[in-house]
Amino acid sequence: MAAPEVGIGIVGYGMMAKAHSYAYTVAPVMRTLRHRPRLRMISGRDKEKVSRAAAAYGFESWTASWRDLLDRRDVDIVDICTPPGTHAEIASAAAVAGKAVICEKPLAVSFAQADSAAEAVRQAGVLNAVGFNYRRLPAVSLMKRMIDDGAVGAVRLVRAVWLSDEFVDPSIPFDWRFDRSMGATTIADLGSHLIDMATWMAGGIAEVSAQSATFVRRRSNQDVTVDDASSALVRFETGALGVFEMARVAVRRPCDFTIEVNGDRGTLVFEYPRLNELRFGDGADRPGLYGMRTIRAEHESHPYARNWWPVGQGVGYGASFVNHLGALLERYPEGPWEPDFAQGAAVQAVCEAIERSAAERRWVRVSEITAGVGIRP
Repeated sequence: MAAPEVGIGIVGYGMMAKAHSYAYTVAPVMRTLRHRPRLRMISGRDKEKVSRAAAAYGFESWTASWRDLLDRRDVDIVDICTPPGTHAEIASAAAVAGKAVICEKPLAVSFAQADSAAEAVRQAGVLNAVGFNYRRLPAVSLMKRMIDDGAVGAVRLVRAVWLSDEFVDPSIPFDWRFDRSMGATTIADLGSHLIDMATWMAGGIAEVSAQSATFVRRRSNQDVTVDDASSALVRFETGALGVFEMARVAVRRPCDFTIEVNGDRGTLVFEYPRLNELRFGDGADRPGLYGMRTIRAEHESHPYARNWWPVGQGVGYGASFVNHLGALLERYPEGPWEPDFAQGAAVQAVCEAIERSAAERRWVRVSEITAGVGIRP
């Protein structure tokens, strides 16, 4: 028997909407789902562009107002792929309308916004998830599993770096990406992924000490209100230490991120340019085998790999979205979904702590951000 359908409505029509549409289309091909996604409606303010996107991505209809998605009885899941400054409002309205909600990262541009969205879905009792898709790469999920299984022992150090050349050219005109109220900081845009993966693997972050810089301060005669580059020292709640770096002005570094975890028994390293590989240094190896071994994270015993190709064929960027949205659909409608809005708000709190630390040039405890607002259980 054919699986029952679940209606999808996507807000936004750009790159993320394309990636999510691709994932909904491919997921039923690569894995068995209890509910088959059907692309019902896509929304966007530019009628010409959204109509083209609807045709290209395979949607049945389109609209210039995202609120139209909330009125559709055949739209079960609202998937938000708009600039970060719009996320909280749309997510909260979708929750009130009784829709399950998926939102691209970062969940918002401030902790208060993120927390309000988390509270909205909690009050409405709807399924909710944040688009931290890199968790779903086989090598990254394998890294998490190995840490949980004790492969590196007690975690002592975490190193996370994301370098991009997106803002290198000073002639790039001003748009929403340079407006903090709409596009969020580099800390929240790139750093949210790093913070999510690091805390997923090593636990919560207690305090941070950061620095930031904006090298091109004006574009198209408008002030740039986001950082070009930031870095932070962090202390985890377990006592482990960490170093984060996020930059969008690293020449010829298109989308390069690295996560390294050092424990008292071993080391694990993931590097996105080699996204099907995980490097592992085992302190128990014989001295003659000193060094790092490379694991091809493509064996059917590895997370998500069974749903893709034989060993040696690899997976790519798009697979992370297929794995992420496919995993959510497998748990629809009972749930739970993860990472959820509460986790997205927790990441946002760390981002804001880094932003405050850089502005005030001092150590900032994450509890300073959540005090008086708080991430609700």
